[in-house]
Amino acid sequence: MQNFGKVAVLAGGFSSEREISLDSGRAILAALRAQGVDAHAFDPKETPLGELKTQGFDCAFNILHGIFGEDGTVQGALETLGIRYTGCGVLASAVAMDKYRCKLLWKGLGLPVPDYEVLRDDSDFAAVEAKLGLPLFVKPANEGSSVGVVKVKEEGRLKDVYRDLKQYKGEIIAEKFIGGGEYTCGIIGGRALPAVRIIPATEFYDLEAKYERDDTVYLCPSDLSDEDEQLMRELTVRAFDAVGGRGWGRIDFLKDETGRLYLLEANTLPGMTSHSLVPKAAAQAGMDFPQLCIEILKTAYVE
Repeated sequence: MQNFGKVAVLAGGFSSEREISLDSGRAILAALRAQGVDAHAFDPKETPLGELKTQGFDCAFNILHGIFGEDGTVQGALETLGIRYTGCGVLASAVAMDKYRCKLLWKGLGLPVPDYEVLRDDSDFAAVEAKLGLPLFVKPANEGSSVGVVKVKEEGRLKDVYRDLKQYKGEIIAEKFIGGGEYTCGIIGGRALPAVRIIPATEFYDLEAKYERDDTVYLCPSDLSDEDEQLMRELTVRAFDAVGGRGWGRIDFLKDETGRLYLLEANTLPGMTSHSLVPKAAAQAGMDFPQLCIEILKTAYVE
């Protein structure tokens, strides 16, 4: 096996997704150690990041979800320290974390995205409801794991939801409801993994459905036709390349009632918990969880 040196599994951190990150970190740490990797847990909330250099770490397996870990901030710090790390670089991480600017980029390249509007204090909220139709979704542009996502079903409610979500960093987006199915497609080393169909028991694939419930149904192989499966994989590679992605990640999709696919968002640091989707897709491709962790670790780089 390749000698990775002393590896820090970066997990925890400061974001609203801290507990999810810690769960992912524990699973990765166990998998790496079981394969003889000199891996150690490292939580930047408890230990200054500069200690990576002081303590002689050669590489970082970054699984810090959300702000600080997924938005390019820690990536820049690791590059300053000269520590190799897994996942996307500074630019791709920042763009993918900002759902608004990611949509702008994809739309500019002619990739399919749902209709949306950025909400402001002076927005005509009734006009937005009329344009996008009800129900619609409202979400903070800079959060992950469905944090802050609200489904608006009642006319006149959009303005109040916007006010509630202003506590979050970045723009607030209203997005057209696409109701034909939720999917995701992982990517590692430039190769798209099998698509996963997500069927939540809740009204939509929210934080509870992702991490707390056991009744969410995941279909892998998915229910897509061979043609649509191939299209989703091609769109995944194009969308990931568009943001400058490398290493590994995941692109989330929606399908409408006519069967058309839409790019929802890019995830440059997908979850690696027992409920997570990239491990499910990797298993379908013949790669168990420990193998997946090693393949991801092989992609570690420094700019």
